[in-house]
Amino acid sequence: MTARDLPAAPLDVAALRRDFPILDLKINGKPLIFLDNAASSQMPRQVMARWVKYRSEQHANIHRAVHYLSETATAEYEKARHKVQAFINAAESRECIFTSGTTDGINLVAHGYGRRFFGPGDEIILTTLEHHSNIVPWQMVAEEKGAKIRVVPVNDRGELLVDEYRRLFSAKTKFVALTHVSNALGTITPVREMIAIAHEHGVPVLVDGAQAAPHLKVDVQALDCDFYAFSGHKLCGPTGIGVLYGKAALLEKMQPFKGGGDMILSVTFEKTTYAPIPAKFEAGTPPIGEAITLGAAIDYLTGIGIERIAAHETDLLDYATDRFNRLKGVRLIGTAEKKAAVLSFAVEGVHPHDVGSLLNDDGVAIRTGHHCAQPVMQRFRVPATCRASFAFYNTTAEVDALVESIGRVQKLFA
Repeated sequence: MTARDLPAAPLDVAALRRDFPILDLKINGKPLIFLDNAASSQMPRQVMARWVKYRSEQHANIHRAVHYLSETATAEYEKARHKVQAFINAAESRECIFTSGTTDGINLVAHGYGRRFFGPGDEIILTTLEHHSNIVPWQMVAEEKGAKIRVVPVNDRGELLVDEYRRLFSAKTKFVALTHVSNALGTITPVREMIAIAHEHGVPVLVDGAQAAPHLKVDVQALDCDFYAFSGHKLCGPTGIGVLYGKAALLEKMQPFKGGGDMILSVTFEKTTYAPIPAKFEAGTPPIGEAITLGAAIDYLTGIGIERIAAHETDLLDYATDRFNRLKGVRLIGTAEKKAAVLSFAVEGVHPHDVGSLLNDDGVAIRTGHHCAQPVMQRFRVPATCRASFAFYNTTAEVDALVESIGRVQKLFA
């Protein structure tokens, strides 16, 4: 047996929690139990320190000057790009475009690729599980170009029906966009298989990785996806920063979504020549400090080990699922065999917003609503759900507190 064959060492969660000062907060006099990580994870001290170091010692605009601060900021910004490349195993750093987040990355492809290559009657395949950010941009381009949206259905467990997906392809199919992990249900989709099916038809694929990148090992070359988008603020990093990975050959064919400074080689009133990738898609002053801080967040997570994070969160999910299955009057929505650490649920006779408000009285922070995934809600015939989403700094004791708080809600409404 080699070291690779040995199970990953369990996390020292108590030690990791000390990295997160916000977890010391009291809400209504009770310890904060933060279970809204699918919306945005918390930031550790080490990542905050990198932000402060940049702002206090390295801040300047990049790519535009030869003085010390500008050259330092430029070097750190590009170093962060190399960290992203290693994190997702991109073939080249130039395939990693800094964006403001997943939504921005998807829009970049929808408009930069779709506007150039879609035409009347063309078809775009999405899935029922998509976040609005992976629906609305495609609808906008489809309406403009006269294209149509086709949708992959799900079963009652919230799993995509791959055989139905296969049947959607035709000569009209020009693009597929699908989530890696459902933000509303936690379903882990069979992206590698679905990408391979699309490629059999010569169709490129964009993967929304917002919920996957913080919790699963992502290897864009192994997946063979054409585009992959994710956000920094779900990765223990800052808001306002994200990444779009794209295969270089496709990025080079696309038209820029935004125009401005730093994405050009030359400009006259007659013609503009664009810079090579990645600069071609990073118009204007980028989120420099945010990108550098995202690099620090990647260092932090990589230091812990994504595989160890995934193992701990799977244990948490299994524990929470077992506890919820013992609750009377609580329905789990989304019971896929392969799931990330998300529990979406409904409490019989209680509106999700009331559940969320009453849990907050106990210091328990969950998300309630349609989670920007209204087609999912329509599929399961609910207006909204309660969603508890776990991170590596959560504990089984916090799961117990969540369950106990739900019990108090039920007693109050009884």
